Amino acid sequence: MPTIYFEVFRNFSGNYVGAVLNGGKEMIKGIGVDNVDVRRIARTLQQYGERFEQKIFTPEEIVYCRWSPERTAERYAARFAAKEAFAKAIGTGVRLGFRWREVSVGKEKTGRPILYLSGGMAERYGHLRSHISLSHTDDMAIAMIVLEEEL
Repeated sequence: MPTIYFEVFRNFSGNYVGAVLNGGKEMIKGIGVDNVDVRRIARTLQQYGERFEQKIFTPEEIVYCRWSPERTAERYAARFAAKEAFAKAIGTGVRLGFRWREVSVGKEKTGRPILYLSGGMAERYGHLRSHISLSHTDDMAIAMIVLEEEL
């Protein structure tokens, strides 16, 4: 049976986090979780509309979120939570060079969510493998991101 090692190290922003090591190589680079109140996103959409959409979401995300009017706020909330969770996983939060529209959520043919990076975010973090989970109810959306170093 292989030996599994656990080590504490500093992430991108200098915070201490744990990682499972495989042969001395880090596997987990970051974990982020965020939950969003769907009603807050609905109010923001009502108040700011396209201005909010254009600032935070990619054109593909906007098309997906708008295709069913009764679930629009929930879809936006889940994607907003994913972007926040990614910001936590890389250790910067939504400051320090974070670009909302360079992080997007799509879907594989199976329906499984997938994280896409572009621009500077892809340059800095595109080497990391991402795992994403999204869930929402009428009131809350949650996202979890795990970032792995490619071995």
